[in-house]
Amino acid sequence: MLELAAWYRFQPRPVAVARGNEKGRVERAIRFVRERFFAARHFADLADLNTQALAWCKGEAAERPCPEDRDRSVRACFEEEQPRLLALPSEPFPCEERVIVRAAKTPYVRFDLNDYSIPHTHVRRTLEVLASVEIVRIVEGATVLAVHPRSFDRRQQIEQASHIQALLDHKRAGRAHRAIDRLHHAAPSAAQFFALAAARGVHLAVLTRGLVELMQAHGATALESALVAALREDAAHLGAARHFIDLQRARRGQPPPIPVALPDDPRVRDITVRPHPLTDYEQLTRETCDERTDEDDTE
Repeated sequence: MLELAAWYRFQPRPVAVARGNEKGRVERAIRFVRERFFAARHFADLADLNTQALAWCKGEAAERPCPEDRDRSVRACFEEEQPRLLALPSEPFPCEERVIVRAAKTPYVRFDLNDYSIPHTHVRRTLEVLASVEIVRIVEGATVLAVHPRSFDRRQQIEQASHIQALLDHKRAGRAHRAIDRLHHAAPSAAQFFALAAARGVHLAVLTRGLVELMQAHGATALESALVAALREDAAHLGAARHFIDLQRARRGQPPPIPVALPDDPRVRDITVRPHPLTDYEQLTRETCDERTDEDDTE
């Protein structure tokens, strides 16, 4: 209260507790607002209510009779008194609610029963929430990390698209790094192959995905031999690796592998298929031939 009084340059006058007669004019003003403004009023949200309140203060409330001079309106008395008053400060009083919060593993902080997104780089930190009626700011020291519209609902997730996109990009980059590490451990020549491909502007994400597929289909030894052969020919692209793997299989007289695409349903992937003897199909062929012979004899 004292900070507010110092900011707007007025002096509060305390009165005794439970003595309404000592502040009757204040109590009467509250009754006037309750009966003349709030009674039977409709509004869409808090912003709409504030807009209506400001218009009411400048209209009906300003035109009511002044308590000390019933022949004059409050507006007329205020216009006469205003030149004698001190000027208001250039900035409004900082009345934001301040709450210290702890960001957990997920890039959200909880405030007033809602979750607000933050950059994923600031998880597991102690942050500060500055909340006004309209917005919620999340800060770390003097750095503003996020600005959200305030929600007065419950159990809502208020997000910024940039926070979610940055998290997705970070996860994709992490998966790409893990795939490159797998390739480097499985095929030692992959490091030199990637360096040459990067110098020539090859899309490394596509190259990584393609080499991982080749390693899964043909094995690490075949991939290493193909990369060595491609580097010997100064060819650092996915097509070269595929070419030399196919060439090596052709020299060994092996057919190209046929990929089998299975759905991710575990009921399909965990099925054990028992090999069926092919002699049963030969029996079916013999039965068909015997039936045709019997028909010819009848004719």
